[in-house]
Amino acid sequence: MKYDLHIHTKYSSDGVLEPARIVTIAMKAGLRGIAVTDHNTIRGGLEAKNYETGNFKVIVGSEIKTDRGEILGLFLSREVKPGDAEQVIFDIKDQGGIVIVPHPFDKMRHSAFRPEEGDAKFIDAIEVYNSRCLFQSYNEKAREFARRNNLPIVAGSDAHFANEIGNAGIITELEDIREAVIKNNVKIFGKRTRPINHLGTKAFKIWQRWAGPANGKKGE
Repeated sequence: MKYDLHIHTKYSSDGVLEPARIVTIAMKAGLRGIAVTDHNTIRGGLEAKNYETGNFKVIVGSEIKTDRGEILGLFLSREVKPGDAEQVIFDIKDQGGIVIVPHPFDKMRHSAFRPEEGDAKFIDAIEVYNSRCLFQSYNEKAREFARRNNLPIVAGSDAHFANEIGNAGIITELEDIREAVIKNNVKIFGKRTRPINHLGTKAFKIWQRWAGPANGKKGE
């Protein structure tokens, strides 16, 4: 069973996709589930959850900005406010969520959380394959950090556009995805995003800044 654990909807400032459309595309791609991880909000995940079925799982998550970089929280039931990294981690765990560090060694992203050896005790998993990492070496460094610190591993497409959904994720036979991640009972699959998608995101962000608050977007 395949799951893409890093997808953005229109509720991210750099996202365009309706939650319902994401679920439809993911099902057609043969996925058994997704994690919706909008920037600083669970709105997209909660909306996508309405389209969950007996054969398709939607995990409510968020990619949260901290003073040290972005942290993914999965299995969330309430919003986590951006801010101090330790507080964000506490807020995720306090509601039974799990803490994942996404694209930790991607030098192209100033927003990346750069984990240190002492952080391992607070981290539940490392994202070792992110389709939007321009260079595979960034993903390899993440995998090495996870191996060195005996941490579970996950992967995700980091999709912002329809053609990215399902580009990366985990494979597991366990029905309980939270347990599969925590116990590291997963395999990783993935392919990198086409460069045109990165350009599309940059163009969309420029348009967002030009459009201003009138478009009603929130997020980071």
